[in-house]
Amino acid sequence: MKMKKLILGAVVISSLLLMSFCGFYVSKADGTLKNKTSQVILVRDGNKNVITMYNDFKGDTKDFAMVVPVPVVLKKEDVKVVDQGVFQRLNDYSAPRLVEYWDQNPCQGYYNEDKMAPMANKSLSEVVVSGYGNVRKKETVKIEAQYLIGEYDILILSAKGSSGFKTWLNENGYKIPANAEEVLDPYIKSNLKFFVVKVNEKEKAKLANNFLRPIQIKFTSPKFMLPIRLGMANADGDQDLIVYAFTRKGRIECTNYRNANIATDKNIPLFVQKNFNAFYGNLFTTQWKKEDKNVAFLEYAWDVSPQNYYHCDPCIATAPSAQDLVQSGVWWLNGKDWSDYSDVDDEEYDNGSKNVHFTRLHFRYNRNSFAQDLMFQVTPNTETFQARYVITHPAQGDMSCDAGKKYLKELRERRKKELKELAVLTGKDMNTWQEDAMAFADEDEQKNEATQYATIIDSASKEEENHSPIGILSLTALMLGGAGLMRYKGMI
Repeated sequence: MKMKKLILGAVVISSLLLMSFCGFYVSKADGTLKNKTSQVILVRDGNKNVITMYNDFKGDTKDFAMVVPVPVVLKKEDVKVVDQGVFQRLNDYSAPRLVEYWDQNPCQGYYNEDKMAPMANKSLSEVVVSGYGNVRKKETVKIEAQYLIGEYDILILSAKGSSGFKTWLNENGYKIPANAEEVLDPYIKSNLKFFVVKVNEKEKAKLANNFLRPIQIKFTSPKFMLPIRLGMANADGDQDLIVYAFTRKGRIECTNYRNANIATDKNIPLFVQKNFNAFYGNLFTTQWKKEDKNVAFLEYAWDVSPQNYYHCDPCIATAPSAQDLVQSGVWWLNGKDWSDYSDVDDEEYDNGSKNVHFTRLHFRYNRNSFAQDLMFQVTPNTETFQARYVITHPAQGDMSCDAGKKYLKELRERRKKELKELAVLTGKDMNTWQEDAMAFADEDEQKNEATQYATIIDSASKEEENHSPIGILSLTALMLGGAGLMRYKGMI
């Protein structure tokens, strides 16, 4: 049976990608701008927050605005653009990973240390989803501040009512998404401001490659949250969001939804290496459904402080540099700024620590499963974690010795377990993977038919048929027939 491949898209930077995380898009065209995937960098210590937004907006940037609720009026120095490459580097380093091992030939009295060493291969490039935005009425909308930052025109607005916000949008030539107005009221009643971003085409034309850059904002607030509800106004099905979070103490956790570790340290068949993206896409979807579709999945957690050399096991990319961390908003690596009094109300004193704990959370959400904005907390948990999947190459060479024959039997049993694990993780039975298993054996496998995945799948399928209802009915009929014959012969 041909496998239907569910692939999480690789993160590709293009001129059509636009950043955002907790607003919706509004358009001067037909209102069809869609926001599907998002990545966000959160930096939190005390009450200080730095948020960097990157999104996969698709549409014409000439008629675009993105709106994000924020707790305070942002000053010009609180907003800047950053290099989009930092998102790629953080994703590459923290992504779920495939690990390779090699078996030793039991008929040889040595092993190759280089081949026995674990290696990383084909890490998953994931993308996430999220989108948001809003606007208001002329007489009830106030422009609190106005800036040109990089290639963006930025307004900070306040509003008295959601209908006024909608009117303001309409009167300025924008069309509000149909489902947006209903979620505006809680933000307006909470006296939040609205950070409105538009692309300045003249400034954009000055960029070397015409790429739009991520936007970073900083502010002080006792609340540690992401307002995702507005983004659902642009939702075109389920949305994914990956959060890269940095703190001084330890992991972050979601406080108003359950937290769960994604399945990890699982032994899977070798042929998964050919399409690891499809494997992980299926795994994530299966786990998400098992968790009732309202969970924060942990995919990576580690101390990535510059002084800590050991950041992963194994590592699949270059660790974030001190420059990457500072660009992400980790301000404390530059030392204490004694002219900054924004932390005077923090409960904890800034002790000058330069520890950096990196947490990667993966959300998939919709209006039914996530009725509330995401609330977070910083925890003292410094335990390491990574989404890690293991493939093991079989030993090569002559297996005619007794130990070799025993190894081949054990290899077959191990591969049965790998196939069963694959079925559990992806929610797809073994037969779904038959085509991949056959293609793999033709190209790479040693020609020992008994240990080939395709042979094992075929054998398992026949066993299932023997235990199927038809097989059981046939056996039952045979038993009843035998009993009738015995009764006829007077034997029972």
